[in-house]
Amino acid sequence: MKKTYYLFNPGRLSRKDNTLKFTPVDDNGKELMPKYIPVENVSDLYLYGSLDANSALYNFLGKSRINVHFFDYYEHYTGSFYAKEYLQAGKLQVEQTRHYLSNKKRLEIARPLIKGAAHNMLRNLKYYQNRGKNTTPTIDTIEQWISDIDQSQAIDQLMGIEGNIRQCYYIGIDEILKDLKMEGRSKQPPKNEVNSLISFGNMICYTICLDQIYHTQLNPTISFLHEPGARRFSLALDIAEIFKPLLVDRVIFSLLNKQQLKADDFHDGTGRITLKEKGKKVFLKAWEDRLNQTIKHRSLGRHVSYKHLIKLECYKLCNHLIGAKEYQPFKAWW
Repeated sequence: MKKTYYLFNPGRLSRKDNTLKFTPVDDNGKELMPKYIPVENVSDLYLYGSLDANSALYNFLGKSRINVHFFDYYEHYTGSFYAKEYLQAGKLQVEQTRHYLSNKKRLEIARPLIKGAAHNMLRNLKYYQNRGKNTTPTIDTIEQWISDIDQSQAIDQLMGIEGNIRQCYYIGIDEILKDLKMEGRSKQPPKNEVNSLISFGNMICYTICLDQIYHTQLNPTISFLHEPGARRFSLALDIAEIFKPLLVDRVIFSLLNKQQLKADDFHDGTGRITLKEKGKKVFLKAWEDRLNQTIKHRSLGRHVSYKHLIKLECYKLCNHLIGAKEYQPFKAWW
C-alpha cells in the first residue's frame, strides 16, 4: 500500500535507480546519513524543510505519478508539483464551468456543502454533549442558522451563514477541550496553541482534498461555495469544509484531551504560535492513523477509509455535474 511521506529536515532529494534518496543536512550544511524510499511505496510527499532537487528528479516523480506539496517555515501551504493531468475530461470541465456560471446550479451544490459541514460540526458537539459537556446552547444556535440555508438566494448570503455557524462552533470547541482553549479564531498569525493546531490541520486537510481531486476528472480551480481565485485551488476548499470537523477537529480533540500534545510542544516566536517539529510529527502520526481508519459505508456496504471518503465525495460531484445523480454531502452518523 502506498504511503504519504513527510520530510521535515532540509536536504537533497535525488533519484537512485528506482528509489528516492533523501540526504538531510544539519544546521551547518553538513550532510547526514541518507534515507532511501522505494518509489513504488510513495503516494505523495509533504515538504516542510528546504529541498534541493533538479529537473531530472521531478521528471522521475512525474512519471511515477508522485505529487509533492510544499509548506513554508510558518506551515503555510505554498504550492504543489503535480504529474501531468491524465484524467481530466473536456465534457466534465464544460459542465463544471456551466454550474459555476449559473447562480441556480451553483446554489444547488453550495447549499448541500454547507449543510454537510454544519451537520458534521453538530455530530462533534452532540458527541461531547452526551458525555456531559455544555454544548447545548451552541447546538441550538447552529440548528437555527441551518434552517436559513435553503432560503438563501446568493452565494455571499450562504458564506455569511457558514461564517456564523463556524463562529458558533468555535465557541463550542472551548467546552470540549480540557486544558488549552481556543478563545476565538485567530489565523494570521494564530495567537494560541489551539488556533495553531486548527490552522495546521486545516491546511493539511485542504491539501489531501486537492490530492484526491487530482485523481478524478474535476478541475480543482472551479468551485461552487468559495470564489475561484488565481492563486488557489478553490474546489479543495469546498470539499474540505465537509471533512475538517471529522478529520482535523477530532484529531485535535483527541490529542489535546489525552495530553499527547501540550503547551511545550509549541514555539512562541514573533507573535506567532507554531508547532515544534516533535509536535508536528505527533499530529501527523494521528492524522495518518485517522485517514487510514475505516468505516462501514452505508451505500457501498463495505469498509472504506476516511481518505477514500474524500475521493467518493469528488465522484458524487462528478455525477451531479453530468446529471446522473443529485449531489448529497457526506454526513457522519456516529
